[in-house]
Amino acid sequence: MKPEGLWAVILTALMMNPHMLFSQVVQQQTQRPVAGAPAGQARPAVQPAQVPQLAEPLRPNYVLGPGDVIQIRGLGEEIGDRTFRIEDKGEIDLPVIGIVRVAGLTVEQFQTELNTRMSAFYVNPRVIVTLVQFRSEPVFFVGAFNAPGIYPLQGRRTLVEMLTLVGGLAPNASRRIRLTRRKEIGPINLPNAVEDSSGKGMTIEIPFNVLSRDINPPEDLVLMPYDVVSVEKAELVYLTGEVTRPGGYELGEKESVSAVEMLSLAGGATPNADLRKARILRPISNTGRRAEIPVNLKDKLEGAGSEIPLMGGDVLYLPRNSAAERWNRVLLIAVPAATAVLVGVLVAGNQN
Repeated sequence: MKPEGLWAVILTALMMNPHMLFSQVVQQQTQRPVAGAPAGQARPAVQPAQVPQLAEPLRPNYVLGPGDVIQIRGLGEEIGDRTFRIEDKGEIDLPVIGIVRVAGLTVEQFQTELNTRMSAFYVNPRVIVTLVQFRSEPVFFVGAFNAPGIYPLQGRRTLVEMLTLVGGLAPNASRRIRLTRRKEIGPINLPNAVEDSSGKGMTIEIPFNVLSRDINPPEDLVLMPYDVVSVEKAELVYLTGEVTRPGGYELGEKESVSAVEMLSLAGGATPNADLRKARILRPISNTGRRAEIPVNLKDKLEGAGSEIPLMGGDVLYLPRNSAAERWNRVLLIAVPAATAVLVGVLVAGNQN
């Protein structure tokens, strides 16, 4: 599956059922008490009820906190299958083991801690923890962020504020951020927002430099529940045509790079390149088209004129010099003729 296809599947799943991320597959488990366990606590565990299984269950890295409601299965008759709301102090009071600190742990970390503590009373306990209710509505950060994951949307939070919370973009991240919003939540009130490929929401691409350069830009949207903020790995800049080493080159941490610098990385132009007629083919956001930008690279190499930066996804094309093309055609015609004359001369010489 292509990367864009995989993104479409992930985003469609989130739009249809965000809570799906927090479902856990529960298998029937039979637990045996440890010899010498306290009276009343050494009974075999009952089998937990079955829940619908997902083809590819995903474990959250959502951090638990006060107000979250979790479901615990598999502790036997002492708990069976019960839900617990995390108290203001970040704790829950469980039978058998008493008060347990939950806040600050992910679901997986808490499940591991619970199994460790229950091992004092049961052999190989198999406790399953599921998050069944958020303390607040979540937003999803997917892709090349420093700390991607699921975050509670507490109060009014803007895109820039939440980007700070997730640690910003990873070094290899693209400088284009995509925000997708479920249709029932409301529109994205920017002119370049479009309906997403699933038809169940809206999406918009936002250049990161707009968010970091301007103060309170319109693109610094107030996030809504279940918004999905995604960023892919850095796009490449492509060089093609009369280039010594054509191909794709990563921008790395840069938002853009000069055409002269990129041409240098590619080993420079070939002798037949027409530097005056170079062109940049730039993607147009939310479309499959490209804008064509003429650029005189000869002037740029000589230090004249302002530089046009190359951005992720750009293609720099260097055409062949028309004079070189004509000279090659002359050679293709002249060389066979010259060969015939030379052969005639050699034959005449041999006859003499």
